[in-house]
Amino acid sequence: MSTTAPYTVPGETGDWEIVVGLEVHAQVTAKSKLFSGAAASFGAEPNTQVSLVDAAMPGMLPVLNGECVRQAVRTGLALDAQIHRFSRFDRKNYFYADLPQGYQISQLYHPIVGEGYLDIEPDGEAPTRVGIERIHLEQDAGKSVHDGHATMTYVDLNRSGCALMEIVSKPDLRSPAQAGAYVRSLRSLLRYVGSCDGNMEEGSMRADVNVSVRKAGDPFGTRTETKNVNSVRFVMATIELEARRQVDVLEAGGTIVQETRLFDPDRMETRSMRSKEDAHDYRYFPDPDLLPLTLTEDFVDECRASLPELPTAKRARFEGALGLSRYDAALLTAEHETASYFEAVIGGTGPTQAKAAANWIMSELFGVLKKRGVPIEKSPVSPRQASELLGMIATGKISNTIAKQVSEIMLETGDDPETIVDKRGLSQVSDTGAIDAAIGEILATNPDKVADYRGGKDKLFGFFVGQTMRAMAGKANPAVVNERLLALLAG
Repeated sequence: MSTTAPYTVPGETGDWEIVVGLEVHAQVTAKSKLFSGAAASFGAEPNTQVSLVDAAMPGMLPVLNGECVRQAVRTGLALDAQIHRFSRFDRKNYFYADLPQGYQISQLYHPIVGEGYLDIEPDGEAPTRVGIERIHLEQDAGKSVHDGHATMTYVDLNRSGCALMEIVSKPDLRSPAQAGAYVRSLRSLLRYVGSCDGNMEEGSMRADVNVSVRKAGDPFGTRTETKNVNSVRFVMATIELEARRQVDVLEAGGTIVQETRLFDPDRMETRSMRSKEDAHDYRYFPDPDLLPLTLTEDFVDECRASLPELPTAKRARFEGALGLSRYDAALLTAEHETASYFEAVIGGTGPTQAKAAANWIMSELFGVLKKRGVPIEKSPVSPRQASELLGMIATGKISNTIAKQVSEIMLETGDDPETIVDKRGLSQVSDTGAIDAAIGEILATNPDKVADYRGGKDKLFGFFVGQTMRAMAGKANPAVVNERLLALLAG
């Protein structure tokens, strides 16, 4: 792993190093909430997934969801993090309209997961390792809707009590590119593990962005925290904008105030929201309604055994065992669904079929999926159909030229390649009689070029190949065409 040079903020004089730490809130994949049996699905009608516990009715007691604990431990193991056998829930006291209890149940002093790391490969920068400070479990607040009425704010408590993992990085990030790579890599890892769907558009994954600037080698500067940034692009923009703002303040002789800020994507700016609170401002204390959480070794071992092959290991296997390039392997393993599709296409075949499958997925399938705005798991061509198409090319039943036509029809109709080839008569022709007849006509109509070829102009061979393939509508077996042309031109 390597360190990077100080990041120079565009438009400013002098080298200012950006220091970034991210607090990523990832909603845990579970059917119910962290401390109640209410559903936790996205998109339900407002206030239809609210239990008495979520609404903080008097006398209601929280009951810890074991699946949420399991998912947090699995996530920690995937990040090579320390799993704390003892953890505890605390009450974080503050008032907000969509927080019925008047406090949030969280973990501050004794989180369930301790230090770990995530390796990243930023675009245009050296690979680096980002430390993970901790992962703690906490309940989400509700949602305040400010644009539903001219004079009032609506409150939707569907999200209240949903389980969150707060994944806190160390201040190891030094550029927007590194932060973008970190969020993308973390999102990919969570999806592989299955502990969060990573859907930032729906709010199931969002980041609080902590930014400070300093001259290289100086102590850390005063940081600001920009809350609830919900896309990789916006995380990178927040860092760029906030760093530039801080440099402007410092170079004008001012000081940076520790505060909480908001990112405005319409104006592309960060704005002050409130002064930054410290832990003592929230009056943390152990939640009296929840016993400390103790994990057994057997439970942790079961969590470890349930992990799938993770992106880094899968990428290494694709490069080593299947012979894919580093770029192709990285692209095919970036999302769990893409890797699963690719592996279903190649089955147990070797490097040759793997490379052909990778090329088809990246050159043909990705473009269609992007144009239609559908994920790969909803591809119009199933892995079985893609495998059949590649098999027909490998056995010589269709040429690469015909395969492209078949591929386009498959992507449009979803029909099997065998059906398309049989109905449209697209099978590759290897019959030397038919090929010789086509070549004979071409040689007869181009006597001057035949003479030139026989006179030493070898480059004309490509002309005869192209004319023959055109005459046979691309169905001729290229190997047979080359063989017969060499024989007949030698004449």
